[in-house]
Amino acid sequence: MEWPERMNDNLGEIETRRRRLLWRAMHRGMRELDLMLGGFAEMRLQGMNENELAEFEEIVASADSDLHDWLIGGVPVPQERLTPVMAALLAYHPPRGDHSRA
Repeated sequence: MEWPERMNDNLGEIETRRRRLLWRAMHRGMRELDLMLGGFAEMRLQGMNENELAEFEEIVASADSDLHDWLIGGVPVPQERLTPVMAALLAYHPPRGDHSRA
């Protein structure tokens, strides 16, 4: 994914949201979530429309313990949280051996 070298005023609101979401997804504090959410964000954020960005913002705002349970622990996602973006995240599998992020 191509990201601008640095933030500037010309990026616009949507690009600013994408960059903020990428940072939040990659810096969760739990390595497993960093890899899962960060890898998904790197692959998918640039192609997300505003509705999908809003769905991903809700996911990223979730508690780490809930995300861990849903994504790694095998606990079913509550029906009201099972959006198309959440379904795509549940289907995502980071590449094996990808430990470059922390």
